[in-house]
Amino acid sequence: MAASNKRAWIFILPLLIFILAMVMFYFRLGKETDVKITTAMNKPLPQFSLPLLSDTTRTMTNADLPKTPFLLNAWGSWCPTCFVEHPFLMQLHAQGVPMIGMNYKDELSDALGYLNEHKDPFIYSIQDLDGSYGLDLGLTGAPETFVVDGRGIVFKHVTGEINQENWKAQIEPCMIALADDKLTDDAKINACN
Repeated sequence: MAASNKRAWIFILPLLIFILAMVMFYFRLGKETDVKITTAMNKPLPQFSLPLLSDTTRTMTNADLPKTPFLLNAWGSWCPTCFVEHPFLMQLHAQGVPMIGMNYKDELSDALGYLNEHKDPFIYSIQDLDGSYGLDLGLTGAPETFVVDGRGIVFKHVTGEINQENWKAQIEPCMIALADDKLTDDAKINACN
């Protein structure tokens, strides 16, 4: 009798652990996102030379970044929260919000398939296959978004998904301030914090 109970636990315990992990994951999806201070905050984006996702024979650098405020969004086809965030990114794209994608630790075919299936909200995406540029930025995972001015300076770092709530409360006011040439950098920092 004791041996059969032990065998039952061998099958039940992993199942219980899996269910608990799924419940924790589900509740994590609903959590609010955090604004995070990183080593890149209020500094220029670290220098990069990364392949263009849509044409890996082309290399993109900081010189290719928009000269107006934009979002740099780290995403991956493997990322469930990126999937949740994607429809809102498409709304921002439809509104003309400039966004650069940074495909993070993803296989090229998976990333291209994801954008083909769900549409591409980005001006372009760079590929950070090994995650080294993400480390330079202070990335902890995906999705994460950096609000960057036209000079390439990071003014805000948002961990987790961008949604209507944090867009209206935190990110859009920052983007508006960064577009105002009359504001000093200190005023822009205040608007973005």
